[in-house]
Amino acid sequence: MSETPTNTQAHHLNNHHRDTVSALFRHPTSHNVRWADVVSLLNAVGTVEERREGKVKVVVGGQTEFFDPPRDHNASDQQVVDLRRMLRGAGYGPDAQGGKD
Repeated sequence: MSETPTNTQAHHLNNHHRDTVSALFRHPTSHNVRWADVVSLLNAVGTVEERREGKVKVVVGGQTEFFDPPRDHNASDQQVVDLRRMLRGAGYGPDAQGGKD
C-alpha cells in the first residue's frame, strides 16, 4: 500500500517528493533511499546547508539535525530513523491507514 504525507502542506510536494516520503516511512526500512532524493525533499520542506566540515545541516520545522552524507548513494538506516522523526515532527508521515512507524 502506498503511504503519503498526512500534513496539509503535503499537497505542496511534487510526486517525486511524495515518493521519497513514502520510501522513508516504508516498512521494512528501505535500504535504497537515494541521498540526493532526501536532500531534494528536505529542501522542499525546510532548509539544507552544506557545512565546511562535510556535514549537512538540516532545519525542518523547529528541528535542526546534522548529517554526515553517506559514502554510497543511499541514506543509512540511522539516517532514515532520524529523518522519520524530523518529518513526523513537521507533520509529514505515513497516512492513517499506512501502517505503524
